[in-house]
Amino acid sequence: MNKIVIKTKELSRQLSGEVPVTLVRDINLEVREGEFLVISGPSGSGKSSLLYLLGLLDRPTKGTIWLNDEEVSTDEEEKLTRLRLTQIGYVFQFHFLLPEFTALENVMLPMQRLGKLSLGEMKNRATKLLTSLGLEDQLSKLPKQLSGGQSQRVAIARALANDPILLLADEPTGNLDTASSTNVQNILKELAHEYGRAVIIVTHDVNFAATADRVIHIVDGKMQE
Repeated sequence: MNKIVIKTKELSRQLSGEVPVTLVRDINLEVREGEFLVISGPSGSGKSSLLYLLGLLDRPTKGTIWLNDEEVSTDEEEKLTRLRLTQIGYVFQFHFLLPEFTALENVMLPMQRLGKLSLGEMKNRATKLLTSLGLEDQLSKLPKQLSGGQSQRVAIARALANDPILLLADEPTGNLDTASSTNVQNILKELAHEYGRAVIIVTHDVNFAATADRVIHIVDGKMQE
């Protein structure tokens, strides 16, 4: 059986205030290497809140998170920043590419932050990632010169820059046409099944759910499988 990449126990997130709001309640989840998992549910159900917790972009009010067999839910921010940079890749509904940088330079940015590779090594890795996603002719293009589907593929390459074990995507096809959506869906599925990454997608797209290894539904912050 494949190794567990991320695991949660009784994971909860509540916003304090005069009337506390519970975003996520008592989530128990295990996601393994090579698994293509979809999180679905109505708007406001807590899907994205759960993804942010799994991505260490937010802290739980209660519960525990293990990443690669290490408990991380109470780690200091400096360590969480390192984990986000080295072990987790993120893809969002909007690509968030820096407009003044080329496709190649955008993909190199996470590698520069990590600081382990030479400039030549970073260029080589970024070129290979973009080429593997069918963007070998777009390396020197600025984001404004790319289509929506191309921009999202650059964002996927950027998410893979430091070879993460976990890839998280929040509505990655929400702004794309049908053909581009299918292409992005196939890429993300291949990253799980062919390259062994744990891939977790939050989406309203029924096509994602139809091809997922597993679908979990979030309703009022609670998980249903």
